[in-house]
Amino acid sequence: MLSYRHGFHAGNHADVLKHLTLVQILAHLTQKPTPLRVIDTHAGAGRYRLDTETAQKLNEHQNGIVRLWKERKTSGLPSAVRAYLTLVAALNGNGETLAHYPGSPWFARHLLRPQDRLHLFELHGNEFRNLARNFQGAGRTVALSPEDGLSHLKALLPPPSRRGLILLDPSYETASDYARLPESVRDALKRFPTGICMVWLPLLARREARQLPERLKRLAPDWLYASLQVRAAPSDGIGLYGSALWIANPPWTLAGTLAETLPWLAHHLAQDATATGRVETSTFSCAHPASSC
Repeated sequence: MLSYRHGFHAGNHADVLKHLTLVQILAHLTQKPTPLRVIDTHAGAGRYRLDTETAQKLNEHQNGIVRLWKERKTSGLPSAVRAYLTLVAALNGNGETLAHYPGSPWFARHLLRPQDRLHLFELHGNEFRNLARNFQGAGRTVALSPEDGLSHLKALLPPPSRRGLILLDPSYETASDYARLPESVRDALKRFPTGICMVWLPLLARREARQLPERLKRLAPDWLYASLQVRAAPSDGIGLYGSALWIANPPWTLAGTLAETLPWLAHHLAQDATATGRVETSTFSCAHPASSC
C-alpha cells in the first residue's frame, strides 16, 4: 500500500540539497551537444503548491526553501545556490511571492534540450495523475510511466548516446526499499557503467538507513557522498535529521562546488548548533560545521 506523498515535504531541507545538486549535474551534462537521457524512478507530482493544506500540514518548506528565498537578493550567495534559486523564481513568475515549488521533473525538463529525453516513473495513482496534469503537452521529449521505476529501469539502459543521469529517490517507507535499492543501482551501473547515478538518502536513526551509504560506496570506483545534517539525531530515534546524496560517476567539478556550498547551507538551514555539511569522495573527505560560516 503506497501512502507516501511528497507534497507534505516539498521544499524542505532535503529537497534543497537534492535539487541544488541536480541543477549542477544537469548544467554539466548539457555543456556537450550529444543527447542525453534523464530517468527519474520516483518522480512524484513534478511541482507543488505551497499554499495548500497538504504543504502546510507539516510546513517543512518553512525550514527549507523559504529560508533561502529570503536570501535570494543578497550578495555573496554561492553560485550553486544562486542557480537553484533562479530556477525556483522562474516557476513563480520571477515575482516576490513563493507559491510553487518545483520537483525534480520540473528542474530536469527546464534544463534539458530538444535533443534530450526525460523518462518519469511514478507508481502512486494520485501522484501520477498530478504528474500527468503538470506535464500535459510536454511532447515526445518526456515519457510518463505509472509504474515502479526500479523494476523498469533496466529496459532503458544504456541510452543510445551512452550519456545520462539516473535519479533514484524512493520513499523508504519499508525495509524492502533499503534492500532493493543497492541491487537496482548495481544492475544499472552494470548496464550503464559510465552513467551518472544519483541516489537520495535519508539521515535516520534506523539501522538500514545508517548502513545504506556504505553499501552504495562498494558499488562504484568513482563516487561522491554529500550530506546535510540540520539538527542533532533525535534521542527517541524518530524523525529525519538531515539527508544525503550518493552519486556514482560525479562531474569532476561537483565535489568542489559542494565543498563551497554545504557550509553556507548548513548555516542557513540549521535547526540547532549541530548542523553540518559533509563532502566525501572515493579519494577525500571533508566536513563543514555550520559554525564555520
